[in-house]
Amino acid sequence: MSSAPGTKLFGTDGMRGTFGEPPLDAATVRRLAHALADQLVSADGAEVDVVIGGDTRTSTPQICQWIADALGERRVRVLDLGVAPTPAVAHLVPRLGAAAGVVVSASHNPPADNGIKIFGADGFKLSPAQEEALTRAVAGDAHGQGRAASEGRSHAPPRERRVVDREPVGRYLESLLGSVGEQRLDGLRIVLDSGHGAAAGLAAELFRQLGASVHALHDQPDGSRINVGCGSTAPEVVARAVAEAGDLGFAFDGDADRVIVCDSRGVVHDGDAVLYVWAAWLASRGELPGPAIVATSMSNLGLERALARHGVAVVRCDVGDRAVVETLRRERLRLGGEQSGHLVDLELATTGDGILSALQIAAIVARSGVALEELARPLERYPQVLRSIPVHSRPPFESLPEVQSVVADIERRLAGDGRLVLRYSGTERVARIMIEGPDHDQVDALASRLGETLARAIGAPREEVPHGSVR
Repeated sequence: MSSAPGTKLFGTDGMRGTFGEPPLDAATVRRLAHALADQLVSADGAEVDVVIGGDTRTSTPQICQWIADALGERRVRVLDLGVAPTPAVAHLVPRLGAAAGVVVSASHNPPADNGIKIFGADGFKLSPAQEEALTRAVAGDAHGQGRAASEGRSHAPPRERRVVDREPVGRYLESLLGSVGEQRLDGLRIVLDSGHGAAAGLAAELFRQLGASVHALHDQPDGSRINVGCGSTAPEVVARAVAEAGDLGFAFDGDADRVIVCDSRGVVHDGDAVLYVWAAWLASRGELPGPAIVATSMSNLGLERALARHGVAVVRCDVGDRAVVETLRRERLRLGGEQSGHLVDLELATTGDGILSALQIAAIVARSGVALEELARPLERYPQVLRSIPVHSRPPFESLPEVQSVVADIERRLAGDGRLVLRYSGTERVARIMIEGPDHDQVDALASRLGETLARAIGAPREEVPHGSVR
């Protein structure tokens, strides 16, 4: 059965699910592609181009076929890049003069999952309003209301409108090389874990071209093993390899839009640490507008404290790399990111790019002559405790007096030297608590107290605990 009308299709990072089940069944995917085409094709029926690509999952070619066929039925020419990183599609859409880009990937999720991300003609992800318009159109098409929108348009054989071309991916790779200028990486021993995903066969070659000695792990495209005990979901693998014989390590997720980094000791550094190193470097060269960066509500307070010593402010935003990018554009800033390793430099990209971020950090290490562990040392993290509380409903927290009372007491106890973030998940039926402060035992006790209060107020029974991926 296909996705029911009115169902929310898009989460914080596109549409995700289990292949073959709504919304990643053939009927829903085709309706989504029709809805996208109907938004792109003008009233005079002039043809437009859409770029598509995806990761290495075994289901990706089938979903791409569904999309290409459905777009072709609406006079849309499809340029199929084959296996390609998400940021490659985003980079190429405006440069190829395409009207949109579609990526088939579930990022860091297990192999059985997949997903769809859509980029506009400018290379940026669609806004929530644009995604909602597509959702309404898909729901209308499910009731036959969408047929009127395409009435009279050509329904030429879809395969005539699909061209498979890997050459543009080469242009994207050239842009990555150009992002470090004349900087070489000679002498650096770098371990790369591509996680059997879209970075496989690409990232290692780029680092070698720049002179690095590369040890490549899980560098074969393999959709049955993508993210399984490797890549960004298992950074301990690359960390062990670097500790044995390396200077830097980088682990990518399935579609290569995020990266986790480790230093020569095998110590893993998340997106906060990478943001600190990158921002401090740009600020020292007078190349950081503001000077300020964008970080999400979940980034550690230690990041703010460390960057303040460089005169760099931190602008907070909601979770999700799209929220990071929207805030960067609104505030006219350059650099931002998430703890998860989604990092965006708007002077170089329109979305998170794991390979680009890895190249920038390696170039900073090479240029400065300072090891990553030393560059990151000034970042002193505050203890941070996270709790996820299954809930049966999602009322505004302000409407829960007992919860508000505990929140107010926690904020008084932290007294400006800590933070509390309370939010509902965008992908699961849970409330998320994040508390940080100088004393771990204190924040742990406060998080437990708030979690127990939430569970009493709106907690779901044990049998209702939802399952699913967490961003």
